[in-house]
Amino acid sequence: MIKNTFILLLALVLIVSCKSGSTKNNGEFGEDDSTAVKNSLPLANDAMQDLVKNISSPVEMASLIKSIGAPFSQKYLATTKNTDNYNTAFSKAFNLGIFSADMGYLNMYGKTSSVMQYITAIKGLADDINIGQFFDFSTLKRLASNNENLDSLMYIAVHSYNKMDNYLNSNKRSNLSALMVTGVYMESLFLITQVYKEIPNQKLADNIGEQKNIFSQLLLILSNYKSDPYFANLITKLDVLKKDLEPVKITIEKGEPESIEENGMLRIVQHERSVVAITPAIIKQIITDTEIVRNALIL
Repeated sequence: MIKNTFILLLALVLIVSCKSGSTKNNGEFGEDDSTAVKNSLPLANDAMQDLVKNISSPVEMASLIKSIGAPFSQKYLATTKNTDNYNTAFSKAFNLGIFSADMGYLNMYGKTSSVMQYITAIKGLADDINIGQFFDFSTLKRLASNNENLDSLMYIAVHSYNKMDNYLNSNKRSNLSALMVTGVYMESLFLITQVYKEIPNQKLADNIGEQKNIFSQLLLILSNYKSDPYFANLITKLDVLKKDLEPVKITIEKGEPESIEENGMLRIVQHERSVVAITPAIIKQIITDTEIVRNALIL
């Protein structure tokens, strides 16, 4: 359910583009003039799905934050007042992801009135890159206003994500998908590091350290579009965090195997857990650089 909720949040922004045939030619995503897409290799169908599967969802991050007793704080969230400053398709797509992650945090704490504000901002950004006409604003607004309707949103998301990702790839717009995923990831990392700064906790520390391998995978996806100056600039900014995470050591400890019955058959399950070795000094640097990078990208 938690992993699928990440797909749900992506669907809130990606569903707007599954039927769109083109974007406005305002820089990066015009189908005829995108340097990043022309000079990139097509992504394998499962490349983005694998990345999404491995990234902790915003709701999972928020659930972890809430589980340690951290109170809700509006100051962690990106303001929707900056949307007029996003004057390129690059910044609009990236911040669609940012706002989606914030919605996961708001939903976990039951702040449904604020969720409406973020859905409105997402629709505005979608309109700006000429895909807003495919954003079912009224349905999303109605479902998001009631936590009991989460399963309905999930249904929409799960049945739409694969079609959307395939469409974006086949129509040479996989860069758009990559930017939205990056926005979701960066905001989730920002949320958990900001909470750790105020409430140091071992669970949060382990989660921060576990980003090492996931972050490398994300950079590999983005590097496919590095011929575009916008992506090159983004990769340069994110490389700082990659260097911060390099000293982190992650080892896998295998536990005792367990036999379980499943569909009338005996199955052996090998339990394992990751052990993260990360120092307070490393975490402090990650917190500092995450804040600098994230804030620079949302201005």
